[in-house]
Amino acid sequence: MSEFFAMGGYAAFVWPCYAASILVLGVMIMQSVAAHARARKEIKRLEGESRDAGA
Repeated sequence: MSEFFAMGGYAAFVWPCYAASILVLGVMIMQSVAAHARARKEIKRLEGESRDAGA
């Protein structure tokens, strides 16, 4: 098992790359969720304005 974590002597390069990838993907997911929430809020606001203008 320790051979796996050593990555054939390249662990100092491999594991930071994994960590950076996970970090970037995590940030992208959080930004996507936040953008989705903003878009839903804006749609609800626009739908409310549309109903008010039509009444």
